[in-house]
Amino acid sequence: MSENKTILSFVQPSGDPTLGNYLGAFKNWAKMAKEYNCIYAIADLHTLTVRQNPADLRKNSRQMLALLLALGLDNEGKNIVFAQSHVSAHAELAWVMNCYTYIGELNRMTQFKDKSSKHQANINAGLLTYPCLMAADILLYKADLVPVGEDQRQHLELTRDVAERFNNLYGDVFTVPEAYIGKVGARIMGLQEPTRKMSKSESANANNVIFLNDDINQIANKIKRAVTDSDNTIKAAEDKPGITNLLNIYCAVTGKTVEEAEKEFAGMGYGAFKGAVAEAVVEDLRPLKAKYDEILKDKTYIDNIIKDGAERASKIAYRTLGKVYKKLGFLPRT
Repeated sequence: MSENKTILSFVQPSGDPTLGNYLGAFKNWAKMAKEYNCIYAIADLHTLTVRQNPADLRKNSRQMLALLLALGLDNEGKNIVFAQSHVSAHAELAWVMNCYTYIGELNRMTQFKDKSSKHQANINAGLLTYPCLMAADILLYKADLVPVGEDQRQHLELTRDVAERFNNLYGDVFTVPEAYIGKVGARIMGLQEPTRKMSKSESANANNVIFLNDDINQIANKIKRAVTDSDNTIKAAEDKPGITNLLNIYCAVTGKTVEEAEKEFAGMGYGAFKGAVAEAVVEDLRPLKAKYDEILKDKTYIDNIIKDGAERASKIAYRTLGKVYKKLGFLPRT
């Protein structure tokens, strides 16, 4: 790894990624790779807080890895891409984190409360201790920066608290991470429910969400069916959530500002406007989808990436874990 700061991002393979995931996060990851040592992981261990179909989890993990590779995030140079479950140091350090995190801290996590209310038949211990595994993920790689959304910010603060608690007891062991505040990704709302974030799990309407696995025609048609309003003016406004959302999507894929887009579409009808947005999205996604399809067919390439990424990640992770175990007084491994 070079002297650049290390930035770490984990993504759960819990289903098909959406246009919202792409424009809100993934599109910026390739840019980050030019400035930082980037560590990307498929967070398969984290998915277990909700019951998974094994065949679907394997498929989704490979597809998510293929997507990261199609974005240009591979194991060349300073980047590392791997599967979390292939580096057992995550589970080992998570146990240590469990023992240095207080129950009161975990009970205050709003995500635990939210997920418990949604999965009342499966309120397992992993839901409660999820932040301990997340802390282990971050601290193993001495990550300087961690991109987090609002739903994970509380977990990062807990990671910082536990790292400082451990360092105060045993010396300078962990790097205390900071939140990464970079270029803000677009917040993409549902096409049929533009007052709610585009989510694969929150809507039963297939036209509400664009999945990156949708074919080109499906993507275009979903945009053309997006809800708008009745006044036929293309302008971003609080009382025009559908038009505002489409403008944000257009700007996210073209790099234009909302003001520039409003001028471009001034006087245009909604049908033509939605057609232009659909074309822009399709042209942005077309090369990514072609690369993704090519990679997904190459099983050997993906397997080699998984193996190489795990080996490179393990070297860093076990260096940190060894230091932790020595501080704790464990017998050295031979």
